[in-house]
Amino acid sequence: MLPMVVIPIRQVRKLRNRDVASIVSNRVNSNKEEQYLVKWSSSKPTSYPVFSWHTSQELVNCLELLQDHLEAKQTHSSRKRKSPDSDVEVERRASPSTRLLPSSRASSTSSTERSSVSSGRTINPEIKVYNGVLEESEGAIKAKSVTRPDIPRISVANMPTPEMVQTARSSSTYTAENMIRNEILQRLRALPGAKIHLSNVHDRSAPSLRFKFISESVLQEGVFKADPATQIGCQQCRPHMGRHIGCEYTKKCDCLEYASVDESRLSDEQKKEYRIIREQGGSTIGLPKKFPYYADATNRTGCLVPFYLKSRNPIYECNDSCACGAFCRNKNVQRGRHVELEIFKTKKRGWGLRAKQDLREGEFIDTYRGEIITDEEATRREESGGKAKASYLYSLDKFAESEGLSQEELYVIDGEYMGGPIKFMNHSCEPNCRQYTVSYNKHDCKVYDIAIFACRDIPAMEELTFDYLDKDEEEENEEDAESSQPSQESVPCLCGAKKCRKWLWT
Repeated sequence: MLPMVVIPIRQVRKLRNRDVASIVSNRVNSNKEEQYLVKWSSSKPTSYPVFSWHTSQELVNCLELLQDHLEAKQTHSSRKRKSPDSDVEVERRASPSTRLLPSSRASSTSSTERSSVSSGRTINPEIKVYNGVLEESEGAIKAKSVTRPDIPRISVANMPTPEMVQTARSSSTYTAENMIRNEILQRLRALPGAKIHLSNVHDRSAPSLRFKFISESVLQEGVFKADPATQIGCQQCRPHMGRHIGCEYTKKCDCLEYASVDESRLSDEQKKEYRIIREQGGSTIGLPKKFPYYADATNRTGCLVPFYLKSRNPIYECNDSCACGAFCRNKNVQRGRHVELEIFKTKKRGWGLRAKQDLREGEFIDTYRGEIITDEEATRREESGGKAKASYLYSLDKFAESEGLSQEELYVIDGEYMGGPIKFMNHSCEPNCRQYTVSYNKHDCKVYDIAIFACRDIPAMEELTFDYLDKDEEEENEEDAESSQPSQESVPCLCGAKKCRKWLWT
């Protein structure tokens, strides 16, 4: 007979995420500790997998699975208002075992059905293991399937038992909820830029731990940026130009070659040249261009100028190969987010985003980031994910027509699984923010940034929104919007704007 295994209570032991299939119930023991019933993974299909109770601290490497369990409790609650001690119907739910960020927090646990003594330590009879025993392996707890008379045997079909469900209804999950929230805050603190806060006054939930925060988009299989050699910076510009603010005053900035011509600054001779270029084609290099940002000493410094704010023309910024210096005003978006943001729980629309400071019209907020995938992969994900999936897919098609790119050649940003705080911005048919194309390589028409700017002055703590459909050229009047008929692909719009289109077409 195998000996019962006792793990010293003062030593740190924890469960490994890869060994855990799901968490199926919870309780508070006689020591007032929150405990969770773990279903262990098994190498072969079985009706009698190992189950064991563990404290929340022991599950520090399994926080995603812990969050799955808590969300299942909230989802199946019959009460309108939730609290850590609310009545909750607990339903077993399969949870994939996925990679987690490592953590140093943990505590100890022990196991068996009844009191046993090993190595001079008594095992708490309240802590149970079903269908097996627990062992220590390389500083972690490991389950072993064992059949013995002194080990309770119970089928997976009977887990959780009615008694467990009843106990779970009145058992606090406060410690586990705090652990999940603290993990989210730790990940937010790791992001570059101004601080990102987290607020939830409606319940104790937190954003999904399965979402990975990233500082820049990730190129996935089949996606390639243009050859780095094509990223040519401006060479005729100098840092000392225009009161030491870089390229704004030059007429020969190579980075602005494809930017819109500033017709107000054309001489008579240049006007003739520009007219011929528009009629016959040709390069506008050498002609004065529309500079994208305010660069004077006003309170609009760094904000988009009205021409770009209203027209949605692509913005071309300088890059690391430029001779204009690190402080050129045309390196705005690439310097990253400087706005202090807050991810917050809304009343009706899940998580939202707002700024902790007043925003000026044209001020840069952040970029929409995620996985950059092929059109084929985007189609596959869209079909498997359903209607809601389209909310996270953003096609990089700004230059498709001008460059003759087919739909199949385009790339798509998917912000569902990884991204930045912009992922939490909700849709509005009357948004206070808009998305703009920002390129640092004028010769790469397939990979560029989607930057979010305030399209009006926004007071602090007002929810930030943008139009998911990006209908900047749509001129439907209110009567047309009211009479529009939804299709099978439509999703109800919940933005609440006065001129809401009522439906989102995915």
